[in-house]
Amino acid sequence: MIIHCGTSNKGKLREFQLATSKFELRSIDAPPPEEHGATFEETSIDKTLYYARLAKGYVFADDSGLEVDALGGAPGVHSARYAGPHATDEANNALLLEKMRGVKDRSARFVCSIALALDGAIVKTFRGVVEGRIIDAARGARGFGYDPLFFYQPFGCTFGEASDAQKMAVSHRAQALNAMFAFLQGAEDACDSGSSRSSSSHR
Repeated sequence: MIIHCGTSNKGKLREFQLATSKFELRSIDAPPPEEHGATFEETSIDKTLYYARLAKGYVFADDSGLEVDALGGAPGVHSARYAGPHATDEANNALLLEKMRGVKDRSARFVCSIALALDGAIVKTFRGVVEGRIIDAARGARGFGYDPLFFYQPFGCTFGEASDAQKMAVSHRAQALNAMFAFLQGAEDACDSGSSRSSSSHR
C-alpha cells in the first residue's frame, strides 16, 4: 500500500520512514501550509486536508511539539516557530533555555497528532505523548528540534543522545505512527479478506 505524507521537515520524514517497512511512503513535494490551529489535532487535520488535495489515496500529516508545564504549555503548537517565523532549532532551543533559567519545575512532554485522510476526507486522528523534563544545557547531536534538551528518565539521557531505535520505541511520533500503521494494516487486511470472499463466491 502506498501512503503519501505531507512534511517539509527532513527529520520528521526520516522518522516516518523508520516507523514502517510494510508500507511505501511517498512525500508530497509542496510548500507547507500556513498553520492556524489552536491544538495539535486541529493543525494536523488542516495540514492533511491541504496535502490531500495534491495526492489520491491515503495521505497523512502530523503536528507535534513540546509542552512545558512551567511555561503554561508553551511552546506548544508554536514549537517550530517559537523564536520567530523562520527560526532554527538552535534559536528555538536558546529561547527555551532563556525562559527556563532558574525555573525549578522542568516537567515537559512531547505531543504528536497525526491526521489520516482517504481521497480528501479525514478518516481518523492518532495521538502520542511522551513525558520528560527540560535540562539546562543541550546534550547530544542526534534527533532534531528540542531533542537535545529533552531528558527521558528511563533512558538516563536526552532524546538528542538516544539511538534511533531507542527513540522510535517510545517517542510521541512513533506512538502516533504505530497506531496509524496498525489501523491501515487492519484496513488492508479487511480489504484483502473481502476480495477473497468475493472471488470465492464467483467460483
